[in-house]
Amino acid sequence: MRTEIRFSGFGGQGVVLMGYIMGNALALHEALECVMTQAYGPEARGGASSSNIVVSKEPIDYPFVQEPDILVALSQEAYTKFRPTAKDGATIIIDNGLVDPSAEDNTHGIPATQFAEYLGRRIVTNVVMMGFVTAVTGIANRESVEKAIEATVKTKTIPLNLKAFAAGFDYALEKELAK
Repeated sequence: MRTEIRFSGFGGQGVVLMGYIMGNALALHEALECVMTQAYGPEARGGASSSNIVVSKEPIDYPFVQEPDILVALSQEAYTKFRPTAKDGATIIIDNGLVDPSAEDNTHGIPATQFAEYLGRRIVTNVVMMGFVTAVTGIANRESVEKAIEATVKTKTIPLNLKAFAAGFDYALEKELAK
C-alpha cells in the first residue's frame, strides 16, 4: 500500500503544517512509514504552496509525490495547478468556498474558511480541512490526528484547533461522506 497525498493552497493557509500534522499522525500514531516534502513559490505569503506525503506499510523507496491519490486544494490556483497531476479516480477535496472545480470532477467540498471564520480565527482553516480529510479518506484514525495536533500546535491554541478539527470531521459525518 503506497498512498500519495498532496495538500495545496497559497502561502499563509497552513498547508505545510497540515502535512506535518498528518505525517506525525501517520508515522507516530498509526505506525506507518511516512515521508513529507514541501514546496512553495518565491512569495512567502500568497504564492502557491504544497506539502506532500507518501505513506506506506512498507519502506518508502521514492519519497516524492508524483500522482496524488488524495488531492486537497484550499485555493483556486492550487486546484488549477495540481489537479492535472492527480491520478484518475483520485479523491479530490476542496474548500468549496474558494475553489470552483471542473464539472467533470467528483469532488468533496467543505466551506473550511467559512467554518474557521465562524470559530473566530481564520487561521484554523487548515485544521478544519484536516478534520474533513480525515473523515472522508479514512487515511488516519481521528484520535491519531487529534494527538498529533496536541503535540504540534502551541498549548494555548490546542482547544481551538481541536474544535476546528471536530468541525471538519463532523461536517463529513453530517454529509454522510465519512469512511
